[in-house]
Amino acid sequence: MNDPNGMVYYKGIYHLFFQYYPHGTVWGPMHWGHAESRDLVHWRQEPIALYPDSLGYIFSGSVVLDRQNTSGLGKRGVAPLVAIFTQHDTSRARALTHTFQNESIAYSLDNGTTWIKYTGNPVLKNPGIADFRDPKVMWYPQGKEWIMTLATGDRVTFYSSYNLKDWKKESDFGSDAGAHGGVWECPDLFALDNGAGKKIWVLLVSINPGGPNGGSATQYFTGFFDGHRFRADNAAGVAADRKGHEPQVRWVDYGPDDYAGVTWSNSGSRRIFLGWMSNWNYAGAVPTGGWRSANTLPRQLGIRKVDGSWRLVSRPVKEVDSLIGQTVTLSGPGDSVVHFAGAGSPGKVIVRTTALASFALQFTNDIGETATVGYDKTKNRYYIDRRHSGKVDFAKDFGGEYYAERLGAGDSLSLSVYIDACSLEIFADGG
Repeated sequence: MNDPNGMVYYKGIYHLFFQYYPHGTVWGPMHWGHAESRDLVHWRQEPIALYPDSLGYIFSGSVVLDRQNTSGLGKRGVAPLVAIFTQHDTSRARALTHTFQNESIAYSLDNGTTWIKYTGNPVLKNPGIADFRDPKVMWYPQGKEWIMTLATGDRVTFYSSYNLKDWKKESDFGSDAGAHGGVWECPDLFALDNGAGKKIWVLLVSINPGGPNGGSATQYFTGFFDGHRFRADNAAGVAADRKGHEPQVRWVDYGPDDYAGVTWSNSGSRRIFLGWMSNWNYAGAVPTGGWRSANTLPRQLGIRKVDGSWRLVSRPVKEVDSLIGQTVTLSGPGDSVVHFAGAGSPGKVIVRTTALASFALQFTNDIGETATVGYDKTKNRYYIDRRHSGKVDFAKDFGGEYYAERLGAGDSLSLSVYIDACSLEIFADGG
């Protein structure tokens, strides 16, 4: 699997669709896999939702609840779930045309169990852009219309529609903003409450390569959206200042294994994010057996002003606590040894200190494999070192040290590490 997509909450069920190749542990003709959950942490695999067809593979996209049946696809009073996705035509790609990716729709009238592809596909044809994909659609109530945020090469393009079938281009954003080390992918646009009743718009854009620790990563912009244009409100939205300095790029996180993440639609007051836990530097080489790749923990997003600018805040959703078999809290300097029950019982380590100093947490197993998580006071940054964490020689970019800036102020520090069978996820500075 790779990108999570089509995430929608409906009738008490969280639906997760995802890029999926059912016939091997390497990338192949993409389908939409499907899983369902009532609590975001216990999942049930469902039958494949969308298969490739004559228009191409099924690439990433989104699902919306068409409450008012603007699409006309609902029947007998049933509001349809509508999937909007990219179709990738391999024959056109081999012919070196620039029109091999187009946007199509499908709909479900049985709560997402089965899907019917629209006979008029594609609903948005490629104007000649090689990378024209990953539509994330939302309802924009002020304009009483749907807004599509689409990755289009080195930028995103916004489209509007009144019926999910006929789309009009509104504007572009990003050719002169943010990081451009690689192609832009999997955008997402949404608003967060700043705590004082004001909406701050957030635009997520994944990029590969060009991440802060190499390879894949997800950047974000904050600003304002008026139904037509997105305007960034900070240095991250300017390619370079008048002195030629590079922009201050903001990252959803600094881990090397969080990519292509987007948020659930129709999820009420919570904005819940999920990412693909891998990196295209080595995604196809990870030495697993019956499966390859996983998702991050689901995270609730928020917004907070730090040093005069808006920063995205992310914490594991509260439902994750139901999985934790053991929690250990550490404070102050000193050495201690903690034994965890093992891979079948996910654990959590919390570090709290008011005496700011360098420290390291070493996670090790019975055969001496070790991953180290820590804080370096001299450089004021967090790090993870997985050079000795087990089998790391399958790709030159996997074993290494990775860093994240510390955003907290003063001498108080809080760090939470979530331990699973094959991953560590680290949250710091209150999200």
